[in-house]
Amino acid sequence: MKFRRQKIEDVQINLTPLIDVVFLLLIFFMVSTTFKQSTELTIDLPSASSEAPSLNAQKTIEITITSDGQYVINDRTLVNEQVSTLVQGIQESGGDNLDQPLVITADAKAPYELVLRVYDAASQLGIYKIAHTAEREE
Repeated sequence: MKFRRQKIEDVQINLTPLIDVVFLLLIFFMVSTTFKQSTELTIDLPSASSEAPSLNAQKTIEITITSDGQYVINDRTLVNEQVSTLVQGIQESGGDNLDQPLVITADAKAPYELVLRVYDAASQLGIYKIAHTAEREE
């Protein structure tokens, strides 16, 4: 008796339903995930444990930001807190030499937005040497 050999077909796994399930799970987790808000952080910025390099070798423009939001540039108080006034005050105290460093002394209770306005004004004038002062930790 002659038996005919059956042809063995290659076993193939269809991955399409598996991919569909993985994409559905991915979409489910993306939609249902909640993220923590970063506003819960408490940061105390005005303290440092190391000394900064000395800027006494050249003349500096010193900007002081008080806790109530006033700017004082080299012991001269500005009339308002707008960026244009800040740019004009930096130009007047720096004169023609705007290559000198800008030193920012901000009160710990001053809003950080006021420091960012100083950065904006310095950027408009092309000042890129900026330093911050802080109290030394004990």
